[in-house]
Amino acid sequence: MTLAVFFFFTALVGLITWLITRGDRVDTSTGYFLGGRSLTGGFIAGSLLLTNLSTEQLVGLNGAAFTDGLAVMAWEVVAAGALVLMALFFLPRYLKSGIATIPEFLEKRFNAHSRTITSVIFILAYAGILLPIVLYTGALGLMGILDLPAITGIENETTLLWILVWFIGIVGSIYAIFGGLKTVAVSDTINGFGLLVGGIAITFFALNAVSEDGVLAALKEVKTAHPEKFQSIGSQDSSVPFSTLFTGVLLLNLFYWTTNQQIIQRTFGASSLAEGQKGVLFAGVFKMLAPLILVLPGIIAFHMYGSEIAADKAYGQLVRDTMPGWMAGFFAAVMVGAILSSFNSGLNATATLFSLGVYSRAGSAKSDQKVIEMGKKVGIGIAILAMVIAPLLAGNDQIFVYLQKMNGLYFIPIFAVMLAALFLKRLKGRYANTALVAGCAVLAAIYFIPGLEDLIPVHDFHLLGIVFGALMLFQILAQQMDPRTSDWQQIDSKDVDLTPWRFAKPVGAFICIVVIAIYLAFSGLF
Repeated sequence: MTLAVFFFFTALVGLITWLITRGDRVDTSTGYFLGGRSLTGGFIAGSLLLTNLSTEQLVGLNGAAFTDGLAVMAWEVVAAGALVLMALFFLPRYLKSGIATIPEFLEKRFNAHSRTITSVIFILAYAGILLPIVLYTGALGLMGILDLPAITGIENETTLLWILVWFIGIVGSIYAIFGGLKTVAVSDTINGFGLLVGGIAITFFALNAVSEDGVLAALKEVKTAHPEKFQSIGSQDSSVPFSTLFTGVLLLNLFYWTTNQQIIQRTFGASSLAEGQKGVLFAGVFKMLAPLILVLPGIIAFHMYGSEIAADKAYGQLVRDTMPGWMAGFFAAVMVGAILSSFNSGLNATATLFSLGVYSRAGSAKSDQKVIEMGKKVGIGIAILAMVIAPLLAGNDQIFVYLQKMNGLYFIPIFAVMLAALFLKRLKGRYANTALVAGCAVLAAIYFIPGLEDLIPVHDFHLLGIVFGALMLFQILAQQMDPRTSDWQQIDSKDVDLTPWRFAKPVGAFICIVVIAIYLAFSGLF
């Protein structure tokens, strides 16, 4: 029953997506990479949410909550505030430039070398960090939810892991490589609705498994048994000490929701600024509900299993033990949709970055057809590389924390340069490029040279804050010592209607107030 429901819903999403997008043009660069600039607020919100709410979140963040409790909600709640900044500050400037990629914006601000360097950094990071982790956590989650070792008779977990990784990778590649951004956004929206319903249902079923007296009684039992797990302010021993919310955690969230090509590419396809702001802010509202799906189940799993199970296997075990078989099949299907969403969004972003940022600019001019063909070839190559790397991550504890740490390698340098591009109007391109390369090199040296990280007596996320501060200081001093002769002026491309949504600021203010209230409510101060 579980497998039958799983395959039925997976096929149904594919059919609906094909019916909606079959008439769309994907033979032009704008159509293939930006969905023809036709995305409305609903599709943007759904795609943003599902690209983010994938298995590195479902499995990884619940695994972190299993260990550290409610403090890890920082990754979700702070994200809501970052989305407000994206809607009100960053998005109007991006759409005004008429860009398809973040590196393209940096080229307009600095020079062609800035675009090439940033494109290469993004491509290497997506291929070596993001996509393999999405595939690995996806395979791990499915193994737990569907109890695939028992169903398939394949008892060797390593063999089954390789099979699942390649299955997910191939299906995700078909969406991204042959459908373009519109197909990705539509399938994301359909799966996004299912994921929200299924994620909340898991919390409901899990609480009912804790106590027969209902959800509220179960929640009280869990909170009474483990009061330390319900503190929003993380201790110094947790993966997110409260002080890191103002350094590395804040910076990683700001980059992720305002500058990360894989995430914000769908906003570049907005039909207008108003629709883009609606989509981004709606996503921010839903992010405030994310702890119900991404944190609370991990705490419940700790209450049910304790030290009997590894943190990153807790979520799959919880789903299998508490949900009815047909519901588990449905959730496994939308979970595959979440995996595919993050994977195919990463592939689409990688293809866009290479095709528009590197290939189309090398040598003579290329037709749209050649640029798209090259994008598809690069997508296939990156997909294969990610499928080879993913199984090698097996045995890595706290995979979500590992992901955030590795993300810092490129998040921090690119975000520092993006802020400099927007605020330091007389900074020259050569200094921005130096900051890009130096930032990545310094962090890579700290992370990968044996023993070097141990010599730095600060938390990993504080380290990211220190590197960010150093890069900003370098660029400020460079502007003071060797400025441009005049301020940089942004040119309006007139590709998109830039009339803002009239409720953007009130909705943004509401989100910020709720974020603060959530932290205060669980802070233990009252």
